[in-house]
Amino acid sequence: MIEALRSDEIVRKCGGRFKLAALIQHRLREIIVDGARPLVERDGRTDLEVVIAEIMEDKITSDYSESGYEMEHPIGS
Repeated sequence: MIEALRSDEIVRKCGGRFKLAALIQHRLREIIVDGARPLVERDGRTDLEVVIAEIMEDKITSDYSESGYEMEHPIGS
């Protein structure tokens, strides 16, 4: 198992487990299907390991601001 997935740090970076899973899935599709270039050195890592490294190094984030979606009642308000 990829060590970064054992800690909660990566979950906090993405804002939750669901957002993390969605981000990983989206980025894997970009790399595998669309042929996007990795934003970190591959160094013999699998596609999943590359995506995890991109998240941990803040190369990609789960920013949904471009979608136009806004919560009616944001958490904490």
